Amino acid sequence: MTAATTHISVRVPLAIRRRPGRKTVVTPVEDGSDCAIATRADPALLKALARAFRYQRLLDRGRYASISEMAAAERIERAYLGTLLRLTLLAPEIVQAIVDGCHPEGMALPALMKLIPVEWESQRRLDVPPGRARGLPRSGCELG
Repeated sequence: MTAATTHISVRVPLAIRRRPGRKTVVTPVEDGSDCAIATRADPALLKALARAFRYQRLLDRGRYASISEMAAAERIERAYLGTLLRLTLLAPEIVQAIVDGCHPEGMALPALMKLIPVEWESQRRLDVPPGRARGLPRSGCELG
């Protein structure tokens, strides 16, 4: 007695993208377009943003009198804390794009930890490293 063998093949359109410290599955949009949506934001960048805004809030509320005092209390390098606090100067739509996970791939934490312009319009025109997406988001997830 022989049993009939049937095979079923299932094809799922997806891409695997490397993120800092992990791989992420990216699935296509369901309306039939070829545009893909990232499933996650960059965790290292989100963590740095959260810390920066937390430290800024502590300074604003007067819990610490200076960056040096806060760095000693939090047991981190003063220079790193100062660099991290600069992330609070990012334009609101750039911060929102990072939270939504739709910022250009070249806008990683090391690129943002470098000296960035204070003016929001200059930040929007900022170039990211060669070979990566260029320009920062102008609003929401729209890339300029």
